[in-house]
Amino acid sequence: MRQIGKAKKEVQEEEEEGQEEQEQEQEQEQEQEQEQEQDGVSVHSPCKIPNSSFRKEKSELELELRLLEALEIYPPAKLRGIHRHFVLYGLTEYLRRSFNQPFSGDDVLKLLDRFYNLEMVKPDDEDTEILNQEEDFRLPQSYFVTEDS
Repeated sequence: MRQIGKAKKEVQEEEEEGQEEQEQEQEQEQEQEQEQEQDGVSVHSPCKIPNSSFRKEKSELELELRLLEALEIYPPAKLRGIHRHFVLYGLTEYLRRSFNQPFSGDDVLKLLDRFYNLEMVKPDDEDTEILNQEEDFRLPQSYFVTEDS
């Protein structure tokens, strides 16, 4: 009976060792999964985003967010009329400073096209008429000081 008791103890010890090994393996697997998680998206997730496309989408999102921030300063309504070039320049400069890379006016207009119908932003004919009007400029009479002596 002593031999049976020793055999049972040995079997129990082997089972405990096996359980400890399994627990260690599970812990290692969990650590590996945590290391492999990228920006909150699990590697095992069915909707896993490939790393390169995720970075591209993230940079595009960042670009769009910066553009929307710039539109708080330079409203798109001012893209109409005589101020449109100044507003477009302001937007390009804001993006250039935000990303430390040059942006052209066409780049900014393409970005704006994602949010706005740029056909509606085209200059009015009224602006052209106002700019083409010629008027003689005259200083007001109050400007000329006459000396009464």
